[in-house]
Amino acid sequence: MRSYRLIASVIILGLASPIASPPAHAIGCLSGGAAGAAAGHLANHGIIGAIGGCIAGHAYHKHQLKQQDLQNQESYQRIQQQQQQQNQRYQ
Repeated sequence: MRSYRLIASVIILGLASPIASPPAHAIGCLSGGAAGAAAGHLANHGIIGAIGGCIAGHAYHKHQLKQQDLQNQESYQRIQQQQQQQNQRYQ
């Protein structure tokens, strides 16, 4: 009887938690943590590997986002220059 209560409370909390909390953007941490845990497991340091992998994965994900922003800015500037050149041709 007690185990049913525990299972029911876990299910209720599991369903209510996405509603109550905002989304976490932790893609780098999750993927890095999984890789770090696997590598750390081989060296008998799974938790330390997961923590290090999370930190490294988060930093790498931030780096990728910055690179995407730079590429978007460069392509936007290139499009603006092309439009200005076309407008000058037609004037």
